[in-house]
Amino acid sequence: MSAATMTVLDLLDDLIRIDSVNPGLDSASAGEARIAAHVAEWGRSAGLRVDVLENTPGRPSVLLRGGDNVGGRRLLLCGHLDTVALVGVEEPLTPRVAGDRLYGRGAYDMKAGLAAALVSCRDAAHAGITGEVIVAAVADEEHASLGVQEVLAHLDPAGIDAAVVTEPTERQVGTAHRGFVWTEVAVTGVAAHGSRPHLGADAIYAAAHHLVAFDRLDQQLRERSHPFVGAGNLHASLIAGGTGESTIPDRCVFTVERRILPGETLERVEADVADVRERSRSADPRLTVSARTVLHRPALHTDHDADIVTTMLAAAGPGASVAAMSYWADSAFLAAAGIPTVLYGPDGDGAHADVEWVSCSGTSTTAAVLTRLARDFCR
Repeated sequence: MSAATMTVLDLLDDLIRIDSVNPGLDSASAGEARIAAHVAEWGRSAGLRVDVLENTPGRPSVLLRGGDNVGGRRLLLCGHLDTVALVGVEEPLTPRVAGDRLYGRGAYDMKAGLAAALVSCRDAAHAGITGEVIVAAVADEEHASLGVQEVLAHLDPAGIDAAVVTEPTERQVGTAHRGFVWTEVAVTGVAAHGSRPHLGADAIYAAAHHLVAFDRLDQQLRERSHPFVGAGNLHASLIAGGTGESTIPDRCVFTVERRILPGETLERVEADVADVRERSRSADPRLTVSARTVLHRPALHTDHDADIVTTMLAAAGPGASVAAMSYWADSAFLAAAGIPTVLYGPDGDGAHADVEWVSCSGTSTTAAVLTRLARDFCR
């Protein structure tokens, strides 16, 4: 089937059939190389201008451009190529339609949104827009966001007037989401035989005191509320320690994840961690505690009167309204680079779950809405 006439559901079927599990989640997985090649070839066949970016070997992202680019505005549509693992999903790479639902790994998260972005870029270009639509089909969103960061290094964010991340939003206009910070805490003590505890300093017991203090911090965070995204929160996500049942443990390491609100900075998070450490300090000088930030991703908040918000709402029609997203997305990177950014994508369910599906009609509607947006915004 010709790329120039392919429907969004035809393209989605092709994309689901390509294994693109993120190798950062499973080193033996396929990665994005094959799906990136397919998207690039589809774009060239559809008459789009195509660049492949691959600063990290084996982790390509694709930029596809449509439109005359002779004075109109420039709109960036962003979607990711990678998926989470296939384990547990029945026939994950064989798309199956039942009623209005299309099942398969990545159908909802987020190959449907990516297909809609690609088709809208093609159709807006064929409509003769004077501006430019750019689709960033990026690698590695499910792990470290290498792809969107490479795209931002390649493009000039000042030359992009707005962006839409086409993650699934149930066809609402996402204007905000929380960010997150991962903090690793290491407690070091002194090992000793279990029958002689006075000779040791128990790192696990000491870690427990810190975990209780982090639980108190979580309760405090839940009392602070952003008017649109709600409250922040914190949870303990990983823990390891000890060497044997009859040994006083000399080390315990745990990780906490904090979901941060728009306006909350990394400096604020690290100050709260330092306060927990100070309040939970052991009287035993042999116990030491260190903490380090493992990963920080900012929150997103786009004002509801921003041009991209009002234009997106108009394109989406009466059933759409602004909404806060429960998940984090690459949108935070785009907004941090100074690009007014929203999220808009199809409806479905099962992100990262064993049963994943996307609405066929919702996917087609998303492609039509994004095409209207591109034609209106890029005049």
